[in-house]
Amino acid sequence: MVRETLEDYKVLLRSIPAPTVSTFILSVVLMNLLANKELVSLPWLALDCGFTLSWVSFLCQDMICKRFGAKASVRVSILALLVNLAVSLLFWLVSLAPGMWGAYYDTGSLEVNAALNATIGGSWYVVLGSSLAMLCSSFVNSHVNMLVGRLVDHGGFGGFAARSYVSTLVGQIVDNLVFAIVVSHAFFGWTWVQVITCSLTGAVAELLCEVLLSPVGFRVASAWEREGVGKAYVERHQEELGARA
Repeated sequence: MVRETLEDYKVLLRSIPAPTVSTFILSVVLMNLLANKELVSLPWLALDCGFTLSWVSFLCQDMICKRFGAKASVRVSILALLVNLAVSLLFWLVSLAPGMWGAYYDTGSLEVNAALNATIGGSWYVVLGSSLAMLCSSFVNSHVNMLVGRLVDHGGFGGFAARSYVSTLVGQIVDNLVFAIVVSHAFFGWTWVQVITCSLTGAVAELLCEVLLSPVGFRVASAWEREGVGKAYVERHQEELGARA
């Protein structure tokens, strides 16, 4: 079972174009780092700077789903999550290392150095919350995408848009809701009204970002199908995906 799963991973990672996997993983790592800075803080809308990249990971998932299916999307999401956890561990170890950040020599302030260590090192509950949120949302997003795709996707942009927008909205709500419950409610005292309201409004804002670049995602995913990209993986999963090779 384990050997078969690993072999399937190998075929999958050889099949999905490297720029897509790299963009996906990089967006996950960077959005968690950027999440340390607040962007908007209102009673009904809360966005951190990770918002600028969170939609990228969902667009990558939607592209992967269209060609390779929900299982492939979830597996790449798990890989991105593991890389992010490894980077978070590295950042935490670096924050504990002796020495000063470059900003200390500009300001001469120990407080600045301590603040940078705290920012880079992160908080365990934020890492936990973001990891749980990504795990849940990637599973929901990928399977909703496949379900809607079977109903409405006949190869045109309209079908891709419908499956992407519905799944991204649902997935982003799940992502925001899990994070808000685990982190914002438990550690920052958010009320349940704030948790629900900000989860919904944040998801809409993130969806609007994906809408802008979804035509690009459609063209890339359609080119994969047209050119037979990832044929080896698709043939291994023909029963799940249908005749796409």
